[in-house]
Amino acid sequence: MARNYKKETKWEDTPAQVKNREARNRARARMAKKGKVHKGDGKEVDHIKMLAEGGSKTSPKNIHVISRHDNRVKQPPHKGRKGK
Repeated sequence: MARNYKKETKWEDTPAQVKNREARNRARARMAKKGKVHKGDGKEVDHIKMLAEGGSKTSPKNIHVISRHDNRVKQPPHKGRKGK
């Protein structure tokens, strides 16, 4: 099954998803300012309680740095995706 990029883009541009993306970008910038992450270091800033599950977007207690691999393993499968 081929990806529907038009549908994905429409979903990514919804106001809720824009706010979540902004929150993720702010969290990364906050950790970069503290020197905990750098561009290309293979680390990602993770929300301990996911935004999709009601996690805080702004609380410093809700974010931490983990490896890219660990963050991707943690993520639930997307709706409609077969497998996992």
